[in-house]
Amino acid sequence: MTGMFPLQLDGVGFAPDGNVILEEIDLNIAAGSCTVILGPNGAGKSVLMRIMHGLLAPSSGNVRWGAMDVRPKSQAMLFQRPVMLRRSVLSNVAYGLQVQGLPRHEARRRALTALDTVNLQHLADRPARVLSGGEQQRVALARAAALQPKILFLDEPTASLDPGAARAIEAGIAALHTAGTTIVMVTHHLGQARRLAQNIIFLAAGRIQECTPAHDFFRQPHSQAAVDFLKEELP
Repeated sequence: MTGMFPLQLDGVGFAPDGNVILEEIDLNIAAGSCTVILGPNGAGKSVLMRIMHGLLAPSSGNVRWGAMDVRPKSQAMLFQRPVMLRRSVLSNVAYGLQVQGLPRHEARRRALTALDTVNLQHLADRPARVLSGGEQQRVALARAAALQPKILFLDEPTASLDPGAARAIEAGIAALHTAGTTIVMVTHHLGQARRLAQNIIFLAAGRIQECTPAHDFFRQPHSQAAVDFLKEELP
């Protein structure tokens, strides 16, 4: 069971100061899967992601990594707007590895491999802060990938990017998934969800309305909330 489901949520709720945002969330994230969380604005998607990652503590219920508490070093997260250190692209990616204690040469090797995954190795020596927004997000993706996480969380990683830059991020995500990383992503782009997702979690009003294979969700959603959501979002 622990190998099949590296991340499990049991009865998770989040209600700061009595304001209910999430309630009774039960989830099993399968190892090696690509799961996309969809839902209308205010559904609680980003809050759920932050609870999974450990940035927020649930008000009730449990978040477990297999049979153990979630281990921070086994996961990484990519946000909408990356923060670049005032140093080269390569140093941005290698920094987290060196903080973990990797020798400088090994951190550099892994950083270059991660940059190659997102097709940015040719920019390794360029100052990261002069890159375009899309390139910076790819650096951030490489920085997460270099940590070799078991699960990578992505919170609307292409929300502020043009279509070309977004596709480049998608390609990097797909490459990491193919290499065995479990992906959990929030997005508001249904086309992106169709291209990447194996499974869909549909969240509305703080509750999971559907948790189903992606092709079933887009072909024949079961909940009325999902039907209404797709009608509004699809052209």
